[in-house]
Amino acid sequence: MRLAIYQVDAFAERVFEGNPAAVCPLEEWVSDDLLQKIAEANNLSETAFFVPHQDRFQLRWFTPVEEVDLCGHATLAAAHVIFKHFGYAGATIEFDTRSGKLFVERSGEGMRMDFPASMPKPVAADHALLRGLGAEPQAVLAAFDHIVVLDNEDDVRALVPDFSCWMGLDLRGVVVTAQGRDVDFVSRCFFPKLRVNEDPVTGSAHCELAPYWGERLGLTHLRARQLSKRTGLVGCDLVNDRVILTGHVVEYMQGRISL
Repeated sequence: MRLAIYQVDAFAERVFEGNPAAVCPLEEWVSDDLLQKIAEANNLSETAFFVPHQDRFQLRWFTPVEEVDLCGHATLAAAHVIFKHFGYAGATIEFDTRSGKLFVERSGEGMRMDFPASMPKPVAADHALLRGLGAEPQAVLAAFDHIVVLDNEDDVRALVPDFSCWMGLDLRGVVVTAQGRDVDFVSRCFFPKLRVNEDPVTGSAHCELAPYWGERLGLTHLRARQLSKRTGLVGCDLVNDRVILTGHVVEYMQGRISL
């Protein structure tokens, strides 16, 4: 068996920025075990697999250790492959996923993804969370990740977490955020349980962050920057119970998998 594979930098203006995702188009689904082995061999934060189905696409995402319910940057990467290499002529791609229907459309500002919003709620700080943080939080909240709000952008940038303290936390990961200086908010995202200590740019985390900062700042359109070493910009628009994420992609590599 030979499978096409693409590596795409999402939320990037040039190569080596943003978040790299692998994308593997399939004609039909293969075993979950094989999908997981491919993702483990790729050793990127996410590998996206898609299968054409009628006028839309079934889409799944795998980290090196498990399948996940939602991934923004790999969805953006998959849409790029469909538009560019599959000659998709429509304006909007519809994906069927474990998180329901997702939509990606081309725009003058890059590609726009329509995702479900998730408003974080204040929670009591977990002792292991605070030990691993090594900083005094302004607030602690939770959605599908633990959300930690720090005082300023410099505190987020300087953070050096102890990941061993976070391996037993109940949610997907830890997202640390603060109000930005030249953008509305900044963040860093950590998923040690998924063997992704720090994710470069996490689209799905902005489904939690944009509603929080939108309410706090009184905005429905926000610009965000993730402060990883690769860094990346994410546009966020709040529309009812949805978040529209906007970003650019740059294709880095094409290849073949031989199985």
